[in-house]
Amino acid sequence: MAEEKKENKNVSVFARSEISLESDPLEEIFALNLGDFISEHLISDELVQKISKSSIDKLESLKKQLKELISIYSIDNTLKILGFSSKEDYVIYNAIAKTIKQMLEINACHVFLSKENAMGLKNTKHDLLLVGSSLSFNDDIYEAEIGYNYDDNSYVSQAFNTKKSVEIKDCGNDDNFKQILLLNEDKVKYYLAVPMFNNMEKVGVIVVENYKNKDLSEEFIDLLSVTARLFATSMSLEKLTEETDRLINKKDVTVSQLQNNRAELTALIGDLSSEQQWFVEDLAVAVDSKSNFKNNYSHQVADLANEISTALALNEKTKDLIYYAALLRNIGKITLPEELFNKKEKLSKEDWEKLQNHPNVGVSILMSINFLSEVVPYINYHKERWDGKGEPEGLKGQSIPLGSRIIALADAYSAMISDRTYRQAMSKEKALEIIKSESESKWDPELVDVLVNLKS
Repeated sequence: MAEEKKENKNVSVFARSEISLESDPLEEIFALNLGDFISEHLISDELVQKISKSSIDKLESLKKQLKELISIYSIDNTLKILGFSSKEDYVIYNAIAKTIKQMLEINACHVFLSKENAMGLKNTKHDLLLVGSSLSFNDDIYEAEIGYNYDDNSYVSQAFNTKKSVEIKDCGNDDNFKQILLLNEDKVKYYLAVPMFNNMEKVGVIVVENYKNKDLSEEFIDLLSVTARLFATSMSLEKLTEETDRLINKKDVTVSQLQNNRAELTALIGDLSSEQQWFVEDLAVAVDSKSNFKNNYSHQVADLANEISTALALNEKTKDLIYYAALLRNIGKITLPEELFNKKEKLSKEDWEKLQNHPNVGVSILMSINFLSEVVPYINYHKERWDGKGEPEGLKGQSIPLGSRIIALADAYSAMISDRTYRQAMSKEKALEIIKSESESKWDPELVDVLVNLKS
């Protein structure tokens, strides 16, 4: 997709400002590309003009820039996972751990934060504190004060200190594995500790465990790693925006202090944008891996959806949202057993119900990741039909979101020309013939014409 961007779209709006502040070497830092999908579309032309205007009072100009950035990266556009005032607020980490457990099909997940990042908890006994778990506890897990110290040679501490994941494939025969019985770790056979860190700081560790010798696939390890970095960067950005807000209102603040915060803030924003996109990409790969799809099937669907969007001359933001929605349209499959997708025999009624309902599961996951909220409608309605006989709401014709119609058609055509466990791929000619025969029943006839022109 990036190759198809217009040349000037590859440059941040800040860099395209007609007038920059004079004699400021950090203007180039401030002109970092903030990302086409997540960041760029959040920045309005009005904001560009505000930042473009030269100001006599450089201090005030810097304050305006920082206020705009703080406004853009409010909790509406990032992950609110920091700054809790009491242990009751920390239940969000239990939800995070349970979601990871469900996505990766493992037996347990635990989240540890450094004491500097777990300010709402009173535990001072450990350097790394348990703040969330997929396990259900009869008592308050925070009262148990579960955790590790930086120098105790545990695998959690090792992952945190080295910023490298620690994978143990046979914990039963590993004398260095320090079991915490309250976390049922006497049952653990497979163990993976993934550090949560970014270019500025280390914030914690995510641990996943299996009670049998079942390794985590490379695709799921990659997904967990980018998830850990995404959380870490979001937390750092959250802290820095709060610090910057205090600095702006400080009476004796200096230009150099504001410039330093601006450089750190724009660097973190750039990192967050990249990690959000990597998260989407890795999530799509993990879905394909579980479904036993070959040749990056989700990317094939997304690329075709982008071709159709380009042929329709849609704007860049809409094209990007459709592309990412196409990548994630089957996200619900990541919560279903792999065996279901590898069956060669006829699926049972229960199996079919699980498959048919998978978009709803995926939408629930996406809605909990608020930076992806804009793709939700496209995914939710991509099973609708042009004639109104689809699901989940029986929308008809133009009432179905355009992005959903494009994704549905791209998915259908890509599925026909791809191998499956139960059949061989069709020819492109045969697939187009079927698509044309279903025009005005399943598919938007205008989109069918576009697809035929692209693939004939």
